[in-house]
Amino acid sequence: MNKLMTGEIPLNFKKNPYERTQWHDDVKDPVTGEIIDDGTPFMSEFANNFEWGIFNAYRYMIEMYRQMERMRVQMELDGRVPGNSGTFADTLDGSSNKIALDKALTDIIEAVAIGTTTLKVASVDGFTPFSQVTIFDDEHYEDIVITEIGTGTIKVQALKNAYKKGAKMARSNVSIDTVNAEMGVGDWQTISVELVEVV
Repeated sequence: MNKLMTGEIPLNFKKNPYERTQWHDDVKDPVTGEIIDDGTPFMSEFANNFEWGIFNAYRYMIEMYRQMERMRVQMELDGRVPGNSGTFADTLDGSSNKIALDKALTDIIEAVAIGTTTLKVASVDGFTPFSQVTIFDDEHYEDIVITEIGTGTIKVQALKNAYKKGAKMARSNVSIDTVNAEMGVGDWQTISVELVEVV
């Protein structure tokens, strides 16, 4: 009997791991209709072999697609200026090998008016001059370029909108779903507080 699949297999195989079952029909006497030779019996083991074979083939195709996407993005980035602040790429598969989303984010700790160029922030970690950032709160957002990094301050081009205390500054305002390999819109990270009166 062939070696049947009974579960997931390693994806680093060098030869086809799926062994086919050679099926045969019953051989019948053409006159009497009597079965002369039994054909291949259909058993649950064979059915499960089909199922695991299909499942493992899809696993392999998905993994190959992920690897090709990473190579495609890496090839696209090759030759560009190192540290190019206008380009990032992430294949959204959770791997940090060479390609990663810049997740630098901080809070603006004082409300700011239209035209403001100096922002007081909770942290300057991860931010560099001449890189683009997104500033947003629950009402407005805009993309803007950093001009200078100070101690607890970040200077930017003149703001087109006013922002509340607690607004966010981020290199990328997205949330990553590595399970479904999708990029979604981030939020302002509001917090709900429940007050309980103690008598």
